[in-house]
Amino acid sequence: MKSNSASKKDYYGGILLLITGLSVVIAGSQYKLGSLTRMGAGFFPVAIGALLALTGLLIAAQGLRSRKAPESAAPAGHGPTGMPDLRGCACIILGILAFLLFGTYGGLIPATFAIVFISALGDRSNTLISAFAAALAMCVVAYIVFSYALQLQLQPFQWGR
Repeated sequence: MKSNSASKKDYYGGILLLITGLSVVIAGSQYKLGSLTRMGAGFFPVAIGALLALTGLLIAAQGLRSRKAPESAAPAGHGPTGMPDLRGCACIILGILAFLLFGTYGGLIPATFAIVFISALGDRSNTLISAFAAALAMCVVAYIVFSYALQLQLQPFQWGR
């Protein structure tokens, strides 16, 4: 069973996903939707937003259902002293900033590597080797999906601007 604070995190995280998904649906519906055979500019954002909202609803419902669990000694996301674990937050924020920097001056592959590697270090159970392996794997996926399949204009490597 989950602790009360883990249930609260699920509930509030699910609500946040639900609000974000609904916002994407509303914003995407301002564009032409089209059909499955002739998709308009708003079709993909609306579909992804709806899936995000549904996922958020399911997570929030699960958080509500498991709220009656007994409280553990240290709530999830807190260190052994009961203080919030700021390492994860710091690594995610630094990962996003590194993505912006490397995306602007290094290209898709360095930016992807930076955000995955730095963010993965926010989880204390990850080692440098596992974070490095995850970052390399995501670089391969990012290249295949964004450069090859979708042919986005963000170059895999670019030095300077």
